[in-house]
Amino acid sequence: MRHLRSVIVGLVASIVLSSLAFVTASEAAIARKSARHGPKPSPSFKCETPKFRIVVDVGHTPDSYGALSARNDPEFGFNFRLARLITAKLKSEGFAATRLLVTDGKARPSLFKRVGAANEGRADLFLSVHHDSVPDKLLETWEFDGAKSYFSDRFSGHSLFVSRQNPHFATSLMLARMIGRQLKQQGLHYASQYTLPVMGRYRRQLLDKDVGVYRYDGLVVLSRTRSAAVLLEAGSIINRDEEMEMNSPERHEAVAQAVAAAMREFCERR
Repeated sequence: MRHLRSVIVGLVASIVLSSLAFVTASEAAIARKSARHGPKPSPSFKCETPKFRIVVDVGHTPDSYGALSARNDPEFGFNFRLARLITAKLKSEGFAATRLLVTDGKARPSLFKRVGAANEGRADLFLSVHHDSVPDKLLETWEFDGAKSYFSDRFSGHSLFVSRQNPHFATSLMLARMIGRQLKQQGLHYASQYTLPVMGRYRRQLLDKDVGVYRYDGLVVLSRTRSAAVLLEAGSIINRDEEMEMNSPERHEAVAQAVAAAMREFCERR
């Protein structure tokens, strides 16, 4: 069963990556050069919905798929499905220039590919979609499909991250708060564990205790993009119950609707 799941994931990844344009090596080189010299902010302008360039980034890659869920499914698949729905929802709301970004390769190089694609495409907003896990020391073992697997039911919920190193930090924080408020209105709660000492090096400063916005300066995709940038951890896939919720159409719709509503509010204020 696990072998079949791995084969299916590989086939899906191949189809996805062949159907979407990869970021070129030259874009990655541009991103690395930008990283050395620091990002330069683009001038702000009034938001015209059909022309507003939103990049919805699928976190991780088929080669570097992120966390494994409690049932041994790669995070990349969760990210792709939700990011694709968010993109479709934004387009249906009039954000016609929204782009779904999928990258290939290993973890570190792919980060600079994302930055290069966003900066070269003159993105107005960058949203990176992920799903959460916990530090290894918090994992417990159980058996799933006849194999030893890992889980942690201790924590659940979404979280939002921004970087003070982003040239549009204030705008990024405003957008993250808007998304957080909309998620809260959907009846969802944020992950509070990032404030706890047990998180160790993953502990973060909580910037908004009402809607769960955290500061994470070290993330390349937040600090090196020239546009406002937010990273969304949509929920915990290492939590056995929430993993099932994250696979449900109802949860997908709730998150996508929250993001779209936040983007509309954001655009109205430009």
